[in-house]
Amino acid sequence: QVQLVESGGGLVQAGGSLRLSCAASGRTFSSYSLAWFRQAPGKEREFVAAINRSGGTTYYADSVKGRFTISRDNAKNTVYLQMNSLKPEDTGVYYCAAQAYSGSAYLRNSYDYWGQGTQVTVSS
Repeated sequence: QVQLVESGGGLVQAGGSLRLSCAASGRTFSSYSLAWFRQAPGKEREFVAAINRSGGTTYYADSVKGRFTISRDNAKNTVYLQMNSLKPEDTGVYYCAAQAYSGSAYLRNSYDYWGQGTQVTVSS
């Protein structure tokens, strides 16, 4: 059973930065594609960023491209989301997800494991 635990969320002013971390259990971390999703109050969970198994390919939502960077350290079983130039509309609960099988990088249903989320609040 894969377990994912997010950390690094908090309250930040617009224009500031945060780095989220997601630590995974198990010895098969490098076998999974990984992603970050977020969910604002009253809205559906939306795709933010994804990274393939080797870390050589990344995907970003248009709303965060150029501001956010996803990376992974397979030796530490950890995936990161560096968030710069934060905006109030980035506010939400951020979730880490792992994909055990091939599928779309963008769709919620293609991911098999989810963390419990970490709150990010950006004030104006």
